[in-house]
Amino acid sequence: MSYLPFIEILVFVLYTFIHISIIIRVLLRPHRQPASRIAWIVVIFSIPVLGIIAYIFFGETNIGRRRLIKRNQMLSEMQGMLTSEGDGEERPWPDLPKEYSHLFQVGKTINGFNPAGGNKATLLADSNRAIDSIVADIDAASDHVHLTFYIWLPDNNGCKVVDALIRAVGRGVKCRAIADSLGSRFIIKSKHWRNMQKAGVNLAEALPIGNPLLGPLKGRIDLRNHRKIVVIDNHITYCGSQNCADPEFRIKPKYAPWVDLMIRFEGPVARQNQYLFVSDWMVETGENLSGISTQPTPFNRSGFIAQSIGTGPTVRYSAMPEMFETLMYSARNELFITTPYYVPDEAMHSGLCAAARRGVKTSIIFPEKNDSRIVSAASRSYYADLLSAGVHIYEYVGGLLHAKTLTLDGKITLVGSANMDRRSFELNYENNILLHDEKLTEDVRLRQKQYLESSRPMTLEMVNGWRWHQRLAYNTVAMMGPLL
Repeated sequence: MSYLPFIEILVFVLYTFIHISIIIRVLLRPHRQPASRIAWIVVIFSIPVLGIIAYIFFGETNIGRRRLIKRNQMLSEMQGMLTSEGDGEERPWPDLPKEYSHLFQVGKTINGFNPAGGNKATLLADSNRAIDSIVADIDAASDHVHLTFYIWLPDNNGCKVVDALIRAVGRGVKCRAIADSLGSRFIIKSKHWRNMQKAGVNLAEALPIGNPLLGPLKGRIDLRNHRKIVVIDNHITYCGSQNCADPEFRIKPKYAPWVDLMIRFEGPVARQNQYLFVSDWMVETGENLSGISTQPTPFNRSGFIAQSIGTGPTVRYSAMPEMFETLMYSARNELFITTPYYVPDEAMHSGLCAAARRGVKTSIIFPEKNDSRIVSAASRSYYADLLSAGVHIYEYVGGLLHAKTLTLDGKITLVGSANMDRRSFELNYENNILLHDEKLTEDVRLRQKQYLESSRPMTLEMVNGWRWHQRLAYNTVAMMGPLL
């Protein structure tokens, strides 16, 4: 008697069981938009075996049970950092114009940070000046230096920061640095990383990939720490799109220069960025830094209001889209955005179109050449909708415009690391700062104007003139947006 038919039936039953189980899991997973569920079910049915494998690797935003427990435990230990400003007193909310207070309320629901008054800031001229300013502050540090970068390269600017950290620990300053395991892999494997360790710089590799085959058993392997944070002596911080690298970005030279924006802040908002850094550091190393909140910080009552916004896989999945959408619906006169990657959810895309339709002068600049062809194609699939609604679209031609900026009515600014794409919404740890200040917003708006001068306008006629195969490619890629 042949056992072959029995084995075939057993394999078929087992495969069917797995197939149905995965589909049920897709349907039962919380916080997943209907479009995402439909897209994954289509993939699983269309390419059964590969679809199941793809879902196991990339279908769920899972950071791993052990890591999640550890992060929650660390955050519980750090609760004092949310209320204390270093003098043992909880500061009241600063005076905010009524029409903007709801923006900071949304921000507070993300991390628990109150909007902090008494800040001042400087918009750095360019990427090289930003690194030089960071190095100068490291050289002037007296107590500690904390920094996080998604991409840290062993190039000119990257090595400037390496040397500054080594100098700082040499004079007794405590230095801690986090570099993403994937984005900073070149420096992590280099002699510069080893030299910092030998000198006494405390280093951590964020979200190590490990074995790519066994990784999915512990959590999704493409979750990344995309933050760019520098905190010095608990009262100076930096926020923006700048990685620790030369603008020539030699690992992707054909898209250079990378055009970034970085702002140097002084004041209580630095403590909020400190909280984001410490939460990452404690998870990666186990070193308890919650006591750092007892250190006093200067407070200037004449400064402006700012609030840090940290998002990621362990924060509610809708946090960053909600922030963007709230800003879009709050615009009354002008909304100006720069972003390199635009793969929005439906609510955000509708919010941007709605701003233009109600008479707000709405403009957005994308890079003409993007280092991600997939994201570039998906972004362009939205051009017709945006242009039809009255949104002014421009493509930057002087390099890869990497700055992530939003200015609102000449009074509100949002800057940071988060892109307007689903990776930033659900998969990456990001950090932004929301602020209310007419002077700094004017400075950022002037920088946006400079970007505009190096951009070409897109028109509906140009988009309608794209060849059918271009439109087919763009729309096909965009259809898979929920999977991106």
